[in-house]
Amino acid sequence: MCRLILITLIALLPTAAGALGLIEGTAGNRLRGKVIAPIANPWAMTFVTPRHLLVTAKTGAVWLVSTDGRKTAVAGVPVATVGGQGGMGDVVPHPDYATNKWIYLSYVESADGGRRRGAVVVRGRLRDLEKPALTDVERLWTQSPKMAGSGHFAHRIVFGPKGGRHAGKMFITSGDRQAQDPAQGWNNALGKVIRLHDDGRVPVDNPFQDRGALARSFWTLGHRNALGIAFDGAGRLWAHEMGPAHGDELNLIEAGRNYGWPLVSEGNHYSGVPIPSHKTRPDFAAPRAFWVPTIAPSGLVIYSGKLFPAWAGAAFIGGLRSRALIRVTLSGDQAREAERFRWERRVREVEEAPDGALWVLEDGPRGRLIRFSPP
Repeated sequence: MCRLILITLIALLPTAAGALGLIEGTAGNRLRGKVIAPIANPWAMTFVTPRHLLVTAKTGAVWLVSTDGRKTAVAGVPVATVGGQGGMGDVVPHPDYATNKWIYLSYVESADGGRRRGAVVVRGRLRDLEKPALTDVERLWTQSPKMAGSGHFAHRIVFGPKGGRHAGKMFITSGDRQAQDPAQGWNNALGKVIRLHDDGRVPVDNPFQDRGALARSFWTLGHRNALGIAFDGAGRLWAHEMGPAHGDELNLIEAGRNYGWPLVSEGNHYSGVPIPSHKTRPDFAAPRAFWVPTIAPSGLVIYSGKLFPAWAGAAFIGGLRSRALIRVTLSGDQAREAERFRWERRVREVEEAPDGALWVLEDGPRGRLIRFSPP
């Protein structure tokens, strides 16, 4: 009996560094996976050098992880309010991190003991990778208003490409906080995509300059819970968001557009009450792809590396409910799912490494950091 219990416990432990093996996709392509490190409850990651990446955990930690799996806790990070979908969130380096050392973090906070919560975005300098610590921390954006509950913060961050129209600008996804109606409102920052300068100032060329001071920070509205945002090689901005009961969306994010939530959706309310589809309201921007049944998307990268040349320009999406890494073909402003790679783990995040490998984070307390390369 004791031996059986021991074997069972070992089976339940997360796999440390080692081979994951070959995973075949639904279109016949294969990926070779290698487990780099176990990381409990991870949420986001980003590379800061070819050999180092930062990984956040919903529990409030930020880890500096080397590509051989060594982990060091980053000191000086803000204290996050943990619970439900909230905790430590996204992490993104400034495009000029090599010289200015700015790291951008999103997380959830509360000022009243957890009764009302909201996301914030800060930046701090990470100068020393031997003894990593954030210094000179500055608050740049606060999700308003704070709301009861612990869901739909979104709080993903992306910077505009260097040399383009959005150089020096950052975009932040702000969820509807499960309140739905605020996504169509002008006096709150919920259910929006936010566009700011890298120091938190509001650009004067944002589209809603005549809708009040808060709305000047909005780029788009009518969103539910956008958990992935990325630019493609042509400078187009894409974001996906979770639908209600099914109807997850991949949207082309264009200045000044309204994406319709909660007035339209490709899914229904959890109660079963139907929601009109985008076809009924052509004044709202319709998704370029959507999923019924749900994939529960989380994390987004648009591939530009050289390890998988046939996939240049493809989007990769982590799937929580679908337990897959999903490849989506982008052709101009159109999108279609091309392949799923499944290994029966919820995929929280996907990132492209400087060498072109695909890295993913598995969700949950037994999460793992995995590197995928060609077979």
